[in-house]
Amino acid sequence: MLKRETLIQLAIILAIFTIGLILRLESTHLSGIPDNQKPLFQNEDGIPYMYEMDSYYNYRLTKNYIGNGVLGDTVINGSDWDLHSHYPPGRSVDYPPFIVYLTAFFYKFINLFLDVPLLTICFWFPAFFAPLSGIPAYLFVRKLTNDYGGLTAGILAVTSTFYFMRTVPGRFDTDIFTVLFPILIVWFFVEAVYAESTKKKIYFAILSAISMFLFSLAWFGSWYIFYVIIFSSLIYIIGCKLKGIKIKNFYTVFVTFLIIPLTLILIFTDFSTFLTIIDPLGFMKSTGIGAWPDTYISVFELMLPPADEIIYGIVPTVVLGFLGILSIFIAKRKGSSPQLLNSLDWFFYVLIIFWILTALFAITKGARFIIMLIPPAVIGAGITIGVGIGFRDRFTRKKLAKVLSILILFIIVVSPIMGAYSSFSTFKPSVNDDLWNSAEWIRSNTPDNTIIISEWTYGHFFTAIANRPVAVDGGSQNTPREYWINKALSTSNETLSYGILSMLTNSGDATYLTLDEYTNNTSKSVEILNNILGVNKSAATDILMNNYHFNQNQTDEILKYTHNSIKNNFVFVTNDEMINNGYWVFYFGNWDFMNMKGGNYTYSVCEITVNNTVLKTSNGVTMDLKTGDVKWNNKTPYCVMIINGDKIEKRYLDRDSNFCVILMMADEKSVIIDKRFENSMFTRLVIEKGNLTCFKPLYRQGGVIVWKANCSL
Repeated sequence: MLKRETLIQLAIILAIFTIGLILRLESTHLSGIPDNQKPLFQNEDGIPYMYEMDSYYNYRLTKNYIGNGVLGDTVINGSDWDLHSHYPPGRSVDYPPFIVYLTAFFYKFINLFLDVPLLTICFWFPAFFAPLSGIPAYLFVRKLTNDYGGLTAGILAVTSTFYFMRTVPGRFDTDIFTVLFPILIVWFFVEAVYAESTKKKIYFAILSAISMFLFSLAWFGSWYIFYVIIFSSLIYIIGCKLKGIKIKNFYTVFVTFLIIPLTLILIFTDFSTFLTIIDPLGFMKSTGIGAWPDTYISVFELMLPPADEIIYGIVPTVVLGFLGILSIFIAKRKGSSPQLLNSLDWFFYVLIIFWILTALFAITKGARFIIMLIPPAVIGAGITIGVGIGFRDRFTRKKLAKVLSILILFIIVVSPIMGAYSSFSTFKPSVNDDLWNSAEWIRSNTPDNTIIISEWTYGHFFTAIANRPVAVDGGSQNTPREYWINKALSTSNETLSYGILSMLTNSGDATYLTLDEYTNNTSKSVEILNNILGVNKSAATDILMNNYHFNQNQTDEILKYTHNSIKNNFVFVTNDEMINNGYWVFYFGNWDFMNMKGGNYTYSVCEITVNNTVLKTSNGVTMDLKTGDVKWNNKTPYCVMIINGDKIEKRYLDRDSNFCVILMMADEKSVIIDKRFENSMFTRLVIEKGNLTCFKPLYRQGGVIVWKANCSL
């Protein structure tokens, strides 16, 4: 028979896991999308498509591993090589493989008994794995305080809003590991430091070190927790030396934790992993490449998060976390420190404080790093509740104290659960039927060597579902190619747009790299290419030799990349969602290479509402439907374009104005655009969806169009 205490622990563990699981399963109902629109975001089985595009990349790598035994499509010079990404020539698969290994194992195990597709396994995997993070949180804080504190930490670990939103079904990404492993690593290390016997110290230190190694295989940013422990330990060692305190056993734990992960990395991984060890916060850096624009500045999760998002996601937990540190002092002074907390010295304070400060610093580098603050915060929050409720024994009215303890615990536990429920309205898959069907059409109706060019956001999706190589994707968006694609969209010169896309799909990066060798000036290289890519070979030869004074050999070498008669097949895919990112298309596509900055262009998107004879938008557009008078913030536009299906009406109103108003009546959307881009390829391909010479639609469904480009240059 199990002891009553053990049964209680098992019941709490089961409750924590079940709450985390059920909440995540509930998120698949798409409560934030009107019922009549839900089928658009669900597959034929009624299951939502993935919520973000990296999930499709992880799915494809897992599929490769199961089919070929490697993460990439092939092996080149001993490295896994991805021929679908950044084509040509592809790129090395420098990616943490743990999510692939783990998912492949469960796929093979489950398919011993059932026939379940890999994509289905990938979709549901986060819902079952993420709730595991609550178990070590509960056990760790329970050991420090009591069941009340442990339960609080466990519930917060699985329901903290930011972590919850990134670990629901359909978010098949490495974020699922970012709470579980740091808690395991620190828990085992603390157990090792304060264990009574040397044998236990070594045992727990080894567990901490192995957890650290697994974390290094699971997430690019893993080594931050390694350095948190190492630096905290060094501070502790120096402090003890100054005070003359003997800590021989601490050295055993410290050295064990230091050596084992590094040794395992040397044995089981390659040298590139050491770069993340040497530069543990390097994964946070957002830097451009030379004079090329840094496109990471347009990625929301790499921006400094707004205050309301921080408050909504983690502040209540963090406040409790800081109170937890304070409560340790109070509890020890009052002589009421429970269990392990009683034996803690100032090493634990240094560790938890340094951990929180490191996470707070990380948040300044981008919203996605909020997730790093959750592990120390939930541990501190659990300590706060555990220590607080531990004081109830001092009350003379025991029953009232117990009732108050349960009430406090209930409030603390229910709050994050309600926060998780409130986040359901924000869940919207990044893929819909239109995109999915376009990918399947490409896979079935184009040659295998067809290259897909799209907004980088959709690259991982197309490589996975269309099974075709792409020019850019989520792993290669911060490259010079993003400038060129945005230039192809922002220019009004259709042949230049075609020439740019043709260059990318045939020579990749070789063209501008070769030119840079000749000019040693990126700005000059870009200027030259913008002058020759939109003209035929004869005109390009004349420009290169007469305007820029290249010799015959240099000219032939450049034209080999820009005007080769043998061209790869490619399609260009546009999507209505691109309209929301139009500002960045023009910002990056008109990059000033001399001053290394983008332009300040007018661009705004908003929904249309019609009340009787007046059309309005929340960003200031008004139109009298009787007279046709249009204003934006009480200013008359240079032009107004009204799009209603295939019918486009365009009027010029004020030649001195600097913006145009585009009203997409069928989509109930308005676009305010700088007049310099009224005839840009972005306007014509993405907004107008037609009226072109070189670009012809091959496939069209909903807001997605697959274009075939062909120009005689």
